[in-house]
Amino acid sequence: MIHMSPASKNFLLDLLSTPSPTGFEFRGQRKWAAYTRKFADKVESDAYGTAWATLEGSGKKPRRIMFEAHADEIGYMVKYISKEGFISLDSVGGSDVAAGRGRRMDILGDKGTVRGVTGNIAIHIRENRHDEKAPKIHELWIDIGATSAEEVAQAGIRVGHPAVYADAAEELNEHRLFGRAIDNRIGGFIIAEVMQRLSKAKKRQKSTVIAVNSVQEEIGGNGAKMAAHRLMPDVAIVLDVTHATDIPSLDLKKHGEVKLNGGPSLTHGSANHIEVVQRLIDVAEKKKIPLQHESSSRFTGTDTDVIFTQQYGIPSALVSLPLRYMHSVVEMVDLRDVEQIIQLLVAFAESVTEKDEFKVRL
Repeated sequence: MIHMSPASKNFLLDLLSTPSPTGFEFRGQRKWAAYTRKFADKVESDAYGTAWATLEGSGKKPRRIMFEAHADEIGYMVKYISKEGFISLDSVGGSDVAAGRGRRMDILGDKGTVRGVTGNIAIHIRENRHDEKAPKIHELWIDIGATSAEEVAQAGIRVGHPAVYADAAEELNEHRLFGRAIDNRIGGFIIAEVMQRLSKAKKRQKSTVIAVNSVQEEIGGNGAKMAAHRLMPDVAIVLDVTHATDIPSLDLKKHGEVKLNGGPSLTHGSANHIEVVQRLIDVAEKKKIPLQHESSSRFTGTDTDVIFTQQYGIPSALVSLPLRYMHSVVEMVDLRDVEQIIQLLVAFAESVTEKDEFKVRL
C-alpha cells in the first residue's frame, strides 16, 4: 500500500520537473531545502550546493546516520553558437546522445528558460539512412528559432549555459511514474519523506539522522565526497536507482534480475559493509519488506564508492530503487517500491542505538 499524501506527491512531481543538471543543481536544491525545513531541526548546505537536513537523536550519545541521495540529472551544455544561430552541445553526465535528436530542450539562460528543439534531419534526405549509427555529441544542435548568433545572445544564451530535456514527470497509472530525472531526484524525495515520517513519530529515534542531497554524482560523486568528509557519520545508507531488467532483450546472466514492484534492491560486495547490509536484511524481514539482491565485485557506480573511504572509513550500504530506461526521458519506477524503501529506511533509523558499532569483528 502506498502512503503518499497529496502534499508529498505534489512535492515529488515538482521536484522531478525542476531542472537541476550536474553543476547547476541550485534550482532543485532550493526546493528540497525549503520542503525539509518544515520538519527538520535544521537544514544546511556547503559551498557547492549539497544540502542536508538533520533530526537530532534522543539518545545520550546518539549515533549519526547519514541517508544520502544525489540531486543532479544528466543534461547538456552550450558548446558553440554558429553565425546562423544554431547551438552546438556538449554533454553533462552520461547523456544518451542516441536519443538526442528531435527533442524539446530547455536552455537555462541569463534571462530565464529558453525553449528549443534538437534538430532532426528528415529520414527522406539523410545520407546512409539504411546503415545509420548513433550521432556523436558534436552532431547535435538546438534550434531556438533564431536567425543569427546575435539573436541567440539577445535571448540571454551564451557558451556554458546548461540545457535539459523539457519532458516532465507523469503518472502512467495508479502505481507507475515516468519521466526524465527520476535518476536520482526521486532519491531526494525519498530521504525527505523518511525525515518527515521520523519527525512525526510518537517517539523520537535514538540516533541523529542526517539526510544529504548531494550534487555532482553524475561526474564522480564530488558532492557526496565533500559532505561525507565534513559530516563523518557513524553509518551511511546511500539511495540511488538501479537497472530494472524485467524488459525484453536483456540477458539476465549478464545483468542480474531486478523487477519493478519487487521491492528495494540491496547490493552486496565492494563498498557495502557486511554488518550494515545484514542490519538492513534483518529490518526488512521484521517489517515484511521484500528485498531484491545485486552483486558488486569492484564498484557500485554510485556515491557509495566515495563515501565509504572517507577518513578512517564510513560503514556504508547501497539501497536501490528499480528503474527502467535509465538516462532517458521515459525513466520508469513503481511507487510501491518507493513506499517500501521509505519504510525500510525509517525502520533502519529506528533500529540504530548507541550500542551499534557496525564493525567487522576479528
